[in-house]
Amino acid sequence: MKQISLASTGFEKFSRATKRSVFLAEMDRVVPWSVLCELIEPVYPQNEVGRPPVGLERMLRIHFLQAWFNLSDPAVEEALYDSEAMRQFVGIDLGVERAPDETTICKFRHLLTRNQLGKKVFARVNEHLKASGMKLSTGTIVDATIISAPSSTKNKDGKRDPEMHQTKKGNQWYFGMKAHIGVDSQNKLIHSVEATAANVHDARVLPSLLHGEERRVYGDQAYRGQKDLLAVHAPKAKDFTNQRYRYKGVVDEIERMKNRTKSKIRARVEHVFAVMKLKFGFTKVRYRGIEKNAHRLNITAALTNLFMAKKHLLALQG
Repeated sequence: MKQISLASTGFEKFSRATKRSVFLAEMDRVVPWSVLCELIEPVYPQNEVGRPPVGLERMLRIHFLQAWFNLSDPAVEEALYDSEAMRQFVGIDLGVERAPDETTICKFRHLLTRNQLGKKVFARVNEHLKASGMKLSTGTIVDATIISAPSSTKNKDGKRDPEMHQTKKGNQWYFGMKAHIGVDSQNKLIHSVEATAANVHDARVLPSLLHGEERRVYGDQAYRGQKDLLAVHAPKAKDFTNQRYRYKGVVDEIERMKNRTKSKIRARVEHVFAVMKLKFGFTKVRYRGIEKNAHRLNITAALTNLFMAKKHLLALQG
């Protein structure tokens, strides 16, 4: 039986723009590459003894591919050989060079984590969006979501990750970390991010999720009863968090209706989590420890903001 070669010959007659290629072309236009490279350049290796380093922007593009498509270091290396759209986005021509290997990709990620550049990238992206006209409003929505971690002890240490913890939600137990975010109530951009173990109560992180100029703070019932804390960290803000409406089986219909009205605004934070978890695939931790996963969370939050503001940024470019 004659074998059919699946290798590309370079003479294909038909082609079409795929969703992946369109997405990468749009993100290529909205990411402020020069600004972010300028931020990382002081800690990036220069020409020293041995093999010259891969270009900084190329490595940053690969790092962002990992966040967008939920790829590990070996998986993104393989994807660069498999996907022409990804190679074009990174700027790799396999006719003259090979893609960076997984060790090089891993070292770059460690470099960013070690220098806490995830937070700085997130802050610099927000500065870029503010300069583009995406300013913060006077309302903040606070919320948290659980990012699962492996609960198995079948590993080298024979233990679960000591920095991750379990928590109960409803009648279900979860093990992992929590991603806490503060989101603008108007444009749905993330302005604050924190990563903790899953057993940390949402309200304990509330001060870190406020920018201080709020007039209204929205949240679910996990944040109720924090008026004194709001008075310190957001003195102008009114408490619009959902309140308890059921006590000992008795339902307060007035409070229930108030919660429904507040939830029309509060529910906007779920759109942000949908991008982070459903589109970018950040539903499980990839690394051990909070620090490495917090870096990934900050990078994902920065890219989520660029995705949410994509139409506005593309419109500015005409």
